[in-house]
Amino acid sequence: MKQIPDPRVKRTQRHELMDILVIALCATICGADNWVSVVQFGKSKIDWLLTFLKLPNGIASHDTFGRIFQILDSAVLERVCIEWLQGIAGKVEGVVSIDGKTLCGSRDGERSPLHLVSAWAHQNSILLGQVQTDKKSNEITAIPQLLKLLVIQNCIVTIDAMGCQKAITREITVAEADYILTLKSNHPYLHRMVAKWYGECLENDFPKQAYDYFEESASVNNHGRIERRQCWLIEVPEHLQRATQSWTNLNTLAMVKRTRQVGDKVSEDTHYYISSLPLSAGAQKVANAIRSHWSVENNLHWSLDVAFNEDACRVRKDEGPANWRVCAALHRPCSNARRARKLASQTNVPAQVGIKLTCSRC
Repeated sequence: MKQIPDPRVKRTQRHELMDILVIALCATICGADNWVSVVQFGKSKIDWLLTFLKLPNGIASHDTFGRIFQILDSAVLERVCIEWLQGIAGKVEGVVSIDGKTLCGSRDGERSPLHLVSAWAHQNSILLGQVQTDKKSNEITAIPQLLKLLVIQNCIVTIDAMGCQKAITREITVAEADYILTLKSNHPYLHRMVAKWYGECLENDFPKQAYDYFEESASVNNHGRIERRQCWLIEVPEHLQRATQSWTNLNTLAMVKRTRQVGDKVSEDTHYYISSLPLSAGAQKVANAIRSHWSVENNLHWSLDVAFNEDACRVRKDEGPANWRVCAALHRPCSNARRARKLASQTNVPAQVGIKLTCSRC
């Protein structure tokens, strides 16, 4: 955090910027969701805070917190946080899922709520980084920005249909990673042609088309619900080469069919994907990556909603959404610390994270 420049003029620097940042971080770990509650936290924990902060003029006012966070360069703060997060994560391997989430409580009249795009490393079980946008539709431009900040060499990047864009396949390839992207009607011609070809292949048992197949079934929660997941993987056929040539490193097309049975009721859904993985990678690897993508909802979004009450945050109006954007960039790494502490308690190994976990005293 020492890399973050102080935007204030010298004569107004009554409080150390590092003190402001650390208090905000600790307060949000403990549930603060506006600047008034951040100050209340600081005043109630001032004796503890003085053990590692300077606090030359005590705890700053909520207006001071608001003004400082409003003028902080959020892009610099995001970059610093991402560098720190990747230092915690170490070498990232396996599947990295990129997904967006809207902070519902940040809506204010006609002003759109804040939308965050995050990268979650499944094997490392850690948040790698995040960037913010004003609208969900802006994920298309936010995802390349996030990818440029990540070190994801040899990983498999999974993104839903919003991120199925040619520019994004280029960024992932530049990062020396592979991708599996959901293909839907936002690319109507390609989606229609892939669905049609898979229909013909299944009807005729894949004539003259090399493919790989994987299937798994499971009974869910012993409640009589049975799920069957089937995945087919084929190379891009010759007649679709022209339609796919502008997609960087696109090698294979996948189809996943999910069948759910609860009692006598059966439901099915089918999804299509484009991937840079070769056919030799196998349908099982692709199916597992696709399935793991949705665990980001439980491992990251749900944790932040429940443990940190993220959706209920009402920082807005006078404090401004811009303030909370920076605060969000600070408090999201806490989910990593919380997870690291839990894993450490299970394995009897000290948590190797970059913040003091003494905030549990709060």
